[in-house]
Amino acid sequence: MKEILNKQESFTPTLMTSNKHILVVEDELEIRELISLHLRREGFFVKEVEDGKQAQSWLDQFEFQLVVIDWMLPERNGLEVTRWMRTQPRYDHLPILFVTARSAPEHIATGLDAGADDYLCKPFDTLVLMARVHALLRRNQWLQQQKKFNQTQAIPKSRELRVGELLLLPDSYESFLQGEKLDLTRSEFRLMEALFSHQGKVLSREKLIEEIQGEGVNVVGRTVDTHVFGIRKKLKEYADLIETIRGVGYRVRFLDVEKK
Repeated sequence: MKEILNKQESFTPTLMTSNKHILVVEDELEIRELISLHLRREGFFVKEVEDGKQAQSWLDQFEFQLVVIDWMLPERNGLEVTRWMRTQPRYDHLPILFVTARSAPEHIATGLDAGADDYLCKPFDTLVLMARVHALLRRNQWLQQQKKFNQTQAIPKSRELRVGELLLLPDSYESFLQGEKLDLTRSEFRLMEALFSHQGKVLSREKLIEEIQGEGVNVVGRTVDTHVFGIRKKLKEYADLIETIRGVGYRVRFLDVEKK
């Protein structure tokens, strides 16, 4: 306990030059200290807070590379904090990992739709927790590198979304597999565009319905499943690229992506 408190006291603005700062928001002391202890053992600087209001205050003061947050918190719950973060340009791409006892599929879907990048249910294995943390940090680092690269491009280019041998051209509604054009319907294309744009992230059926639905188009959960089935048939040997997350929705497996 003494070691934990000493390390926590060392969290000051002078340390903010490091690129490994994590905010842990958890009201249960034992769980908060457990998470923080394992993060510190991995070399991270950790700031611990016990409610959502404190979390927002620290986010306004300092720059973090990851937020680990519980759902049920005093003052302001984790869902409210997450939704608030996603309305702020400064935190738009800051990775958020929910660690919560709310484990029902509808809870997971709600958390992910609110803007969380990953969701871990209590009780959890600390090895899994650390694996999720490192995966989110790697993904965010790659996204930031891509953002910097895109900002250096002087000549505007048509948008492209590429996953392995699959290519989508959103501006022209064209899609290609290994250089050959795919015959996707407009709704199938919109669904693929949504999944490609959030590669590695689970999108609920409700979120996909929002992406597909347009004027004169009425979409329900079964329609999404039907579209996914049709897309998989057209992708042939690449059908397993689209993963079903039971009780939640779908995602495109994380591969090397190129966005132009």
